[in-house]
Amino acid sequence: MLEVRDLHVTRGDTKILKGIDLTVKEGEVHAIMGPNGSGKSTLSKVIAGHPDYTISSGSIKYEINFKMKDLLELEPDERAREGVFLAFQYPIEIPGVSNFEFLRAAFNSISSHQGGSEMDVLEFQDYLNSKLSKLKVDSGFMSREVNVDFSGGEKKRNEILQMAVLNPRLSLLDEIDSGLDIDALREVASGINLLKDPSNALILITHYERILEYVVPNFIHILYDGKIIKSGTADLAREIEDRGYEHLIS
Repeated sequence: MLEVRDLHVTRGDTKILKGIDLTVKEGEVHAIMGPNGSGKSTLSKVIAGHPDYTISSGSIKYEINFKMKDLLELEPDERAREGVFLAFQYPIEIPGVSNFEFLRAAFNSISSHQGGSEMDVLEFQDYLNSKLSKLKVDSGFMSREVNVDFSGGEKKRNEILQMAVLNPRLSLLDEIDSGLDIDALREVASGINLLKDPSNALILITHYERILEYVVPNFIHILYDGKIIKSGTADLAREIEDRGYEHLIS
């Protein structure tokens, strides 16, 4: 589904990613771990199309209609309509726009682009109710302005709800666990597990092993100084928890 090859990325005069190779197949969960400043969030933002970063060399290919296409040729909104979803580390507030309005507009834009039909208000309400029930999210969420006056846990749960409604093929979850207490973490992890599917894929970016106790990845990659220095299975997260990153870096 996704092929990142020898990706080099800068921001201003600073080199951040220094040759990333990553292959993600349908049905897989990949966790990206590493210390602060290693380039984890940059990788997710570059895949999603954040304009502040410059790709100096390398490629990102993504499967569209059974063909691998150059993702770098698509604008961020085009990538989103093709099923690339980024859950933000710090979800932004959108005053004046309700969750319901936001989700319906986003859903219809994606559906129309992919050849489906748009839903009217009543149709979308029924569809949305099924997602709210599945994730055990209070329907009162829908009348609230997007992330305005939300707690940290509510913002992260709202990101998972967006993921459920928009049904992306590739989800990039940028530190979805940051700032969560254990109960909120379990709720978010439960939502992620409900949404895993053989036809989609997840890239989970995190500092800590604890979320990986609930969302078990197929592969873990350790990113340091802009490079993947080690890859492995779920056991690698436990190794990091026990020994830290230093034994891999030194």
